[in-house]
Amino acid sequence: MPSAETIMLFAIPMFFVLIGVELLAARIMRRHVYRLNDAINSIGLGVLSQVIGVFTKLLTVGIYAWVVERVALFELPMDSAWVWIGALVLYDFCYYWLHRCGHEVGILWAAHVVHHQSERYNLSTALRQTGSGALLGWIFYLPLALLGVPVEVFAVVAVIDLLYQYWIHTELVPKLGWFDRVFASPSNHRVHHAVNDRYLDRNYGGIFILWDRMFGTFADEREDEPVVYGTRAPLRSWNPLWANAEVYWALAKDSWHARRWRDKLRVWFAPPGWRPADVAMRFPKPAFDIARAEYDPSVPAALRAYCFLQFIVLLGLGTVFLQNAARLAASQAVHAALFLTLGLMTIGALLERRRWAILGEVVRLLWLALWPMLTAAWPGFERLSSDFGIGFAVLATTSVAWLLLATLWLARSKRQASMGIAGDRTAS
Repeated sequence: MPSAETIMLFAIPMFFVLIGVELLAARIMRRHVYRLNDAINSIGLGVLSQVIGVFTKLLTVGIYAWVVERVALFELPMDSAWVWIGALVLYDFCYYWLHRCGHEVGILWAAHVVHHQSERYNLSTALRQTGSGALLGWIFYLPLALLGVPVEVFAVVAVIDLLYQYWIHTELVPKLGWFDRVFASPSNHRVHHAVNDRYLDRNYGGIFILWDRMFGTFADEREDEPVVYGTRAPLRSWNPLWANAEVYWALAKDSWHARRWRDKLRVWFAPPGWRPADVAMRFPKPAFDIARAEYDPSVPAALRAYCFLQFIVLLGLGTVFLQNAARLAASQAVHAALFLTLGLMTIGALLERRRWAILGEVVRLLWLALWPMLTAAWPGFERLSSDFGIGFAVLATTSVAWLLLATLWLARSKRQASMGIAGDRTAS
C-alpha cells in the first residue's frame, strides 16, 4: 500500500481533471456553478491548508504515533484486511463526531467554518479546507490509537476518507436512490452545506450516511426547497488568512467584551452563534438574510485574467513545495510558505480591489523574480530554478507592466464614472 503522501500527490492532478469535467458538464447542461473568484479562493484555501499541514504533522501524526507506541491496548497487524476495513469504518465514525462537534462547538466551528464559506457548491468547494483543524481535531481519532491501529494504516484510511468526500461536492449529480440511504452522496452533502432552516446542521457522515440515520442528524434533500449555500454570517472576503481567522476573532472579541467570567469561557464552547446577552445588546449583529446577494465584487476582465495566470503559477510552485517539503530545512520551508501565502493574499485582494493590493503584488512579483536565486540550492527546486529562472524574471517583469496598465485603466474608468455622475447632477 503506497503512503498517504504518495496517494495525495497522485490525487492532486485528478482534482483538476475532474473540475474540468464538471465545467464541461455544466456547460452542456447550461448550469452556472462556478465563479472564477470563488474557485480561486476555495482552491487557494486548499493550498494554504496543505502548506500549513507541513508544519502541523506533529499534531496530526506525531501524537497519534506516540499513543500507539506507548498506550495502545492491542498490537494490530498491518497485513490484515480486517484491520484496514475496521480502521476505515472506525475512522469514519470518529470523523462523524468531529464533524458534528465542528458544527456544535464554537472553537471547533472556528476551524471548520472555512469549508462552508463558499456560496457556490462545486468540486473546488471540496478543496476548501481549514488551516487550523489540526489544533484540536487529533483528539477525536485517539480511539484508533488506543486500539492499536498502526500509524501507516491510520494515515492511509484518513486520506481515503478525505478523497471519497471530493466527488460529493457537486450540484450536477442527482439523487442516487438506495445509495443515498447508506453512503454520503452529492444529494446528502448538498444538504450539509445549506443554510436553510430545514437543512441546517445535518448529514455529517464522511463515507457512511448511516451514522446520521443512527444518531438523528439526517435530512433529505427536497425538490420543493432548493439549497442555499454559505454560512449564516457570510465571510464576504477573498483573503485566505481572514477566512481562517474570522470566527476565532469574533469569539475573542465576544469573550473580551463579556462581563461575566463564565460567559468569557462559555463563548468558546457554546454552539456557534451563541453570544452573551450583554455582548449581543451592546454589539448587535445583522440578522440572517437567506435572500442576500452573493459576494461578487466587480473586477475588469483583464484583471481577472491576470489573477488567473498568477494563481496557476502559484499552484505550480505550491505543488513543487509539497513534493519536497520533507527534504527542506525549516528556514527554507518557512520562506516558501510565506511566499505562497502572500501570493494567495494579494490575488484575493486584487479580486476585491483593495487599495493595498497593488503594492503587495509588486512586492510579490519582485520576490518571484528573485525566486530562482533564492531557491537554487533547495532540494527539488534546483532544476526548476535553472530551467525557469529567466522565465520567472520575464513573468515578473511583464506582470508588473500588466498590473500597472490595469491599475491605470481602473483609475481612468473611475474618473470617467465620477465625471459622469457629476455631469448628471449638474444637468438635473
